[in-house]
Amino acid sequence: MATDPALLLSEAAAETPRRARNTLLRRLIDVVAMPSSRIPPQDRSMAGDVLLEMLFDAEEEERIFCARRLVPTQEAPRRVLRYLGMCSIEVGRELLQQNESFDDSDLNFILKHSTPLHAEAIAQRKTLSPSVCDTLVEIGHVPAIEVMLKSRRSFISETAMDDLMELSRANEHLCSMLIDRDEMTPNHAMTMFWWSHEDDRRKILMKFSADRSELIDICGDIFALAASEGWSDPVTRKTLQLIERRQRNRAAIERSPYDSLEEAIEAAEQQGLTRDSAQEIGHLAGIKPVTAAKILTDPGGEAIAVLCKATGLKRHYLMRLWVAMKRPAEIGPGVLHPHYERIQEIYEMMSVAKAQTTLRYWNWSLSSSFNLKPVNMDDEDANKSHQFSSSMRTARLVFGGGSRDKG
Repeated sequence: MATDPALLLSEAAAETPRRARNTLLRRLIDVVAMPSSRIPPQDRSMAGDVLLEMLFDAEEEERIFCARRLVPTQEAPRRVLRYLGMCSIEVGRELLQQNESFDDSDLNFILKHSTPLHAEAIAQRKTLSPSVCDTLVEIGHVPAIEVMLKSRRSFISETAMDDLMELSRANEHLCSMLIDRDEMTPNHAMTMFWWSHEDDRRKILMKFSADRSELIDICGDIFALAASEGWSDPVTRKTLQLIERRQRNRAAIERSPYDSLEEAIEAAEQQGLTRDSAQEIGHLAGIKPVTAAKILTDPGGEAIAVLCKATGLKRHYLMRLWVAMKRPAEIGPGVLHPHYERIQEIYEMMSVAKAQTTLRYWNWSLSSSFNLKPVNMDDEDANKSHQFSSSMRTARLVFGGGSRDKG
């Protein structure tokens, strides 16, 4: 069958400009990719403007070719790089992962105006600045955040760590990754404890608990000053409760039906732990009712080991309290239940001083009264205190919403 000559001419005419366009595109890419020793910056800039206009009408394969060609280039016009970085992930992936010409502004712009897959590519860069990490956290795409947390060359700000700690509550697998970060603070760790897995809880208690000896030495004389004022200042009283050496509340014994904390636990073992007996144990242990309730209802039980060690209870009282909570301590005569055995190990490993600091920090943060605005504080100052307060954030995260002093 004879081919129409007019059709052949039409096809040839269509191919000719396309061949010319492809050749021109590649030549412009070559010019843009030249090292600075071979091309003046003005020429590169002009070539970049023309190349960018051509890329708008280019095929996907041509954009991919261009992006890969520019991966090792450090002098390419950033406008061209930003455009290619924001194209489909097939175009931008290698460029976003490897090209060193992007600055924080470029990367943050791309993160805010592209897809989660682009965020994952950026998270795989060799180095991530605090600004880029902030944006990755703000976006909240967990797979990208996981990549960021695994990198030893990502530098995370304190505000980003605050947000990551909150994010970990709904994504518990992030806890173990956060614990290993150098940016992790005791405040973050002790708050995150409450929703962490048992292995992470153990690591938190071993790694982040402190003995507060320096605080005690430096602030020791203030106790006498506060006592001379009749402990009238609630902020001073609350803060010194975090620092002082003695854990048990001696004054509570005078009001208690029990002669000691040990006796209260013995009674709870015989009768079962009730709301009233739990509150009484909390009073005798020197902690607020809200803190005692959180510890004594915690499913994991590690906090119970901290409570017993901090208050100087002997090992068998840990078992008695455990039994009072109707939790199995043995699976047979002389054979400890694995859950209780793990809790007892926490008890054995922690020092009294570190257990006290941990318990006091929980009590200070979970029952903090600093969320009640002092009479001499205006609304602006109150808002700032709510924004920056570690205790306020801890109470909000652990209990949800606002928290008020319960005791």
